[in-house]
Amino acid sequence: MDPKIFEGIKQIEKELGSLSSAQKILLATDGSVTTILDVLKGHVNIRTLVQEFREADEEAASLLNIQVGDTINYRVVVIEGEEPLIYAVSMIPLERLDNDFKEDLIRADIPIGRILRKHDIESRREIKTVSLEKPEPEMVEIFKTKAPMLRRTYNIIHKDQVLIWLMETFPHTLFKD
Repeated sequence: MDPKIFEGIKQIEKELGSLSSAQKILLATDGSVTTILDVLKGHVNIRTLVQEFREADEEAASLLNIQVGDTINYRVVVIEGEEPLIYAVSMIPLERLDNDFKEDLIRADIPIGRILRKHDIESRREIKTVSLEKPEPEMVEIFKTKAPMLRRTYNIIHKDQVLIWLMETFPHTLFKD
């Protein structure tokens, strides 16, 4: 595990107390979160809140290593089983997608991990940050809690380029042992 991820988890535990094994796995995994959630909670689904094409602003261009103004797919979803489990934001530079991948992505309610698997896209996940955040109003509404949120950001790398930037957030009250 990347030392900064280990340190990030230790910092969160200093503030919140011990995290469960499931919480640590969800923060640190370099595998499919959807698969982990399927195992923990039974089959999960995606509820799409936002799905749109945007021009990359400076922040998006920097995160994706593209030019300001390039077209990105911006998607916000809630991964849910019987209850909301994870709030996820993704940004994908369209120029790096083939048409079949793009069509599945636009269909919206397919988890990114399943799209990658369906299209046999060899990739790796590079965890960038793990942190503790105050819940934004939208998350309070979705999760019905004002509990602090556990968050991670990561890139899915394909052919040595950022294919997808993701941010996943969930209340620290979820996934307790």
